[in-house]
Amino acid sequence: MSNAPVPPDGPIGAQPDIPVCARHSDRPTRLRCSRCDRPACPDCLRDASVGMQCVDCVNEGARTVRQARTSAGAVVSTGRPIITQVMIALNVLAYVATVVQSGSPMNNSRAGLFTTTSMIPELTANGEWWRILTSGFMHFGLIHLALNMAALFVVGPVVEQELGKLRYSAVYFLSLLGGSAAAFFFGTVCQQLAGASGAVFGLMGALLIVFKRQKRDISTILVVVGINLVSNLFTNASLLGHLGGFVIGGLLTLALVKAPAKNRNAYQIGAVAAAALLLGVMFVLRASQLDTAAEVILEYARTCR
Repeated sequence: MSNAPVPPDGPIGAQPDIPVCARHSDRPTRLRCSRCDRPACPDCLRDASVGMQCVDCVNEGARTVRQARTSAGAVVSTGRPIITQVMIALNVLAYVATVVQSGSPMNNSRAGLFTTTSMIPELTANGEWWRILTSGFMHFGLIHLALNMAALFVVGPVVEQELGKLRYSAVYFLSLLGGSAAAFFFGTVCQQLAGASGAVFGLMGALLIVFKRQKRDISTILVVVGINLVSNLFTNASLLGHLGGFVIGGLLTLALVKAPAKNRNAYQIGAVAAAALLLGVMFVLRASQLDTAAEVILEYARTCR
C-alpha cells in the first residue's frame, strides 16, 4: 500500500520558472513580443517586419504610423464602394416602386410617386422644393435607369476611393443639385425633369479632375462626355442638367484636391459651402421670377406652345 503524492502548495498549472501570457494569466508561454518583450501566447502574437509582436504593440503601432492619403485627403483604401452601392440601390428601389404603382416598367412616369417627386419647374417654384433632390432618384423607364446605373457603377467606385465617403457624398449630391439648378435656372417651365444624370455627369467631371491630378490619360473620359452631351441634342435628355452636374462636380472636386494639406478640412468645407450657396441662390432667384401663378402661366404660354 502506498500513499498518493501530496501536491505542492500554490496554484496548479504554470511552473514558477515559466512566465504566463501578459493578456491571459492561465496560459504559460516561453514566447515574447519582439517590441515590448512581454510574454505572449501564440494567440496574442502577430507577424511583424522583425520577429513577432503582441496585439497591443501592433495596435499602438497602427495609431502612430502615418496613414497614406489620397490627393483629396482620404485614407487610401481598397474597401467596398459603399456610397456608390447605396445610391444604386436607392435608385433601383425608387424605380421598382414606380413600376409597382404604374403597372408598367417603361411607362412608370404615370405613377403617383413619380408625379410628386420629379422636378416640374412651376410646382418647384411654388414651394415644392423637395423635387430638386427627389427628382434625381426617378427615371423614365428601364433603359434610362440602366444607362445611368451602369455609368454610376463604373465611375463611382474610382471617385469614391479617391475622395473618401464623406467628400464623395458631397460631390454626388451637389452635382445632382447642380443639374437641377442649371435646368431650373436656365431652362423653361415646359419640361418635367428626372434622373440621376446630373450626379453621374458630376462624377465624370470629378473623374476627369482625379485622372488629371494623377497624370493619367483623360482622352477616354473626354470622348465619353462629349458623345453623351452631343446625343442630348437628339433626345429628350436635359443638356442643361447634364452640363450643370458636370461643371459643379468638376469644380468642386478640383477645389477638394487642390486644398492645401494644412487646414485642408477647413478649405474643403468652405468649398462645399460655397457650392451649396451658389446653387441655393440660383434656385431662389429663378423662383422669384415665377412667384405667382399668373407669371407661371405667362411663362408657359410664351415658351411651351
